[in-house]
Amino acid sequence: MTGHRSDGVGGPAEGVDVVCVGETMAVLASSEALNAGTKLIVGTGGAESNVAVALARLGHTAAWVSRVGDDPFGRIVTESVAEWGVDVRGVEVDPGRPTGLYVKDTAPGGAGVLYYRAGSAASALSAADADRVWSRGARAVHLSGITPALSARAAALVEYLLDRDGAGGGALRSFDVNHRPALWSPETAAPVLLDLARRADVVFVGRDEAERLWGTPAAEDVRAVLPEVPVLVVKDAEHGATCFDADGAVFAPSPPVDVVEAVGAGDAFAAGFLSGLLDGLPTRRRLALGHAVAGAVLCSPGDTLEALPEGVAEIRGHAER
Repeated sequence: MTGHRSDGVGGPAEGVDVVCVGETMAVLASSEALNAGTKLIVGTGGAESNVAVALARLGHTAAWVSRVGDDPFGRIVTESVAEWGVDVRGVEVDPGRPTGLYVKDTAPGGAGVLYYRAGSAASALSAADADRVWSRGARAVHLSGITPALSARAAALVEYLLDRDGAGGGALRSFDVNHRPALWSPETAAPVLLDLARRADVVFVGRDEAERLWGTPAAEDVRAVLPEVPVLVVKDAEHGATCFDADGAVFAPSPPVDVVEAVGAGDAFAAGFLSGLLDGLPTRRRLALGHAVAGAVLCSPGDTLEALPEGVAEIRGHAER
């Protein structure tokens, strides 16, 4: 179904550092269980837009490409992402489908996270949306394993964008495996996500999700099933992260943090690492930057990077931009 572009701004139309592609939903949350009849606060949540926001906070030009409904939630989501300095002119407004929604009912006695995203505007993403990605002239495109779980046509878009022999020139393809069991079972997701990861230039995957998907209990085992990926980062929660590239393997332990909420930390890590990669930092400093940005999100109740953590300038080796 055709739609029209949003009027949001937040960056140049062309020549951005990174374009992030995927669904962002409206989030309804409260500190009390829903069955208590409590008031809900409206926010936003989306892995790919989280990465775009963090990259913008780190001084890069970032764009987010997606689809939202022609409804208040879609406007809230788009305006919220734009407020962080992200270019949202590649967001299509769909007049026939709603914006995805999820509810955090995580207080004691709550139902957990409830998703209402079936038939959402973002599930209608398809290869036809690729032009809105490539028109940004990006140095890198970031995708995640959430998008191919939304629909077959959304999966086709991810596959198309990861085609290094297709459009996009020399743009770096970044892929976060990001398996969500609530969207598809490990049995269904495993071969699809493995195939997509093998197409990317940079891959992020949690050690635990890799074991769940592919039966790989250690970082070295993950590398064995993804030997062709130029840059592979295996994250192991509070233990640390290992990067495999042409120079071998580098491990960086996670610094201790007082965790407030874990949601969004993986996206923040990806943004920090990609920032270091785009800036030409050596592997160990890319990992350190990923840990620093993830730690800032872990220490806050939200899932987006609100402020740069201390030490970023030192890790980068230069003053803040």
